[in-house]
Amino acid sequence: MSSNDKGDVSSSGADDQADASSDHAERVRVARGSDRRRQDRAACADARTLRGREQMAAAREDAAHQREDAAGQREDVVQAREGEAHVREGLATTREDEIRTFETLQSATADQMARLQQANANLIVATIEARKLAEQVQAAKTELDHLAHHDVLTGLPNRILLHDRLAQAIALARRSGKPLAVLFMDLDRFKHINDSLGHGVGDQLLQSVGQRLLACVRQSDTISRQGGDEFVALMPDIDHAEDAALAAQKMLAATALPHRIEQHDLHIGVSIGISIYPDDGPDAETLIKHADTAMFHAKDKGRNTYAFFEQKMTARAIARQSIEASLRLALERQEFVLHYQPKINLHSGTIVGIEALVRWQHPHHGLLEPDQFVSIAEDSGLILPIGRWVLREACRQAQAWQDADLPPITIAVNTSALEFRAKDFLVNLRGILEETRLQPRYLELELTESVLMRDASATDSVLHALSALGIQLAVDDFGTGYSSLSYLRQFPINTLKIDRSFVNNMTRNANDASLVSAVISMGKSLKQRVIAEGVETAEQVAFLLGQHCDEGQGFFFGHPMVADALTPLLRSGASPTAYPH
Repeated sequence: MSSNDKGDVSSSGADDQADASSDHAERVRVARGSDRRRQDRAACADARTLRGREQMAAAREDAAHQREDAAGQREDVVQAREGEAHVREGLATTREDEIRTFETLQSATADQMARLQQANANLIVATIEARKLAEQVQAAKTELDHLAHHDVLTGLPNRILLHDRLAQAIALARRSGKPLAVLFMDLDRFKHINDSLGHGVGDQLLQSVGQRLLACVRQSDTISRQGGDEFVALMPDIDHAEDAALAAQKMLAATALPHRIEQHDLHIGVSIGISIYPDDGPDAETLIKHADTAMFHAKDKGRNTYAFFEQKMTARAIARQSIEASLRLALERQEFVLHYQPKINLHSGTIVGIEALVRWQHPHHGLLEPDQFVSIAEDSGLILPIGRWVLREACRQAQAWQDADLPPITIAVNTSALEFRAKDFLVNLRGILEETRLQPRYLELELTESVLMRDASATDSVLHALSALGIQLAVDDFGTGYSSLSYLRQFPINTLKIDRSFVNNMTRNANDASLVSAVISMGKSLKQRVIAEGVETAEQVAFLLGQHCDEGQGFFFGHPMVADALTPLLRSGASPTAYPH
């Protein structure tokens, strides 16, 4: 109870005692009522407080529950997060596994792809290579077919292709009734060039000749290389045999021009034999054979010309083949012999030299002159061993005469182009001189103009080497080759031998007489000895003496003879024939 309430009660007791009780009771009642109210209020307040507390407690409990729920939720969240983390970890692990798996698969796939790509590349390369190989095989087949039918050196059709084309041409000619021509060509003395200047130069010369022959024929014609230095021309569908002759003349003119090869101006002739279908044979083999036979006849006529086949040539061809076969055995059988012909000083009548001339003592045909076998020996290459035998035997005999106390005398030996161009010519020559003990000044080598002029630069060095040894040099058959006055000054020539064809006619032909006189005068101006070959009459001797010719050689002074027959003449030193001089 408050202090205000207590003051109010005290005041009402003093004023009114009577009513004190009732008031007191009232007050008590009021007080009690107030107390009850206060109590009620307090109770209410307490209830409210309690409810508030309860509410607060409940709220706190709710809050606690909420907090617990929140904590639970947080725990749930944490657990969820942990779960998520686990999930993420699982996902990460799975991802890592997937990545590893992918990488593994990718690696495996890359390897597989690489292998596939490599296999594909290999397949592409193999396809390309197979295609290239197929092309190469086809090209090789084409090349092999070309090589099988063409000459490797010249690119011209070979023997096989020629026979095929000739067979077709014959079949066509048989239907059309028009003739065809086969021209068989052989280069004159090609072997000399090949042996002296080397196979490289020889091969280039063959190529040059092949190109010139091609330029001489029609597009429909065929130029074929048979091998070696032999060519064959096929001319189908001609009107007359004269067409083949015209073609042969063009070929001769074209090949005669100098061939410039490795600083050399090479001259080469061609001998051509011609056969005509159907007159000279019904088939390819016969036509070629007969053209070949005619070619040898052209060589016998002097080379660098052409000849048509004639039936009588067959017998000569057979004889020629027989001679060539016998030549190969003649050296082994010692069938060659030397005969010696004196050279006479026209002013004194004394023997001043001897020429060694080869003969063949054939077992069936008797003694054969050089013109019966030397050309065959040259064509076959047998002239080289034969020529070396002649040189050795001549030097041996000349030294034998000196050993027999005969006056030393110069012996002349003909030297073929093949011998002169041989790479070991000088070596063999020195060896023969040492072997026979003959001094070089007693040896004279006779060479034709064609040999000297075939390759002037190479000739010059060899001639000067021979001259340095002391060997004498003579130009044989002077006037019959492609003469050049300049080489008479350039080369160390000692002697000019006037060809017998001019000497034989000089007393009957003014032109020959003028030529002989000119040669004698030229020789004297160049301080060279001049010998007239083939002197057979006293009239010729008188003409030569009138022109102041130095020497003569021929049947008038003596036929070639064996060494024993010449020995007495050498001892006397006089010509076997007396004549006014």
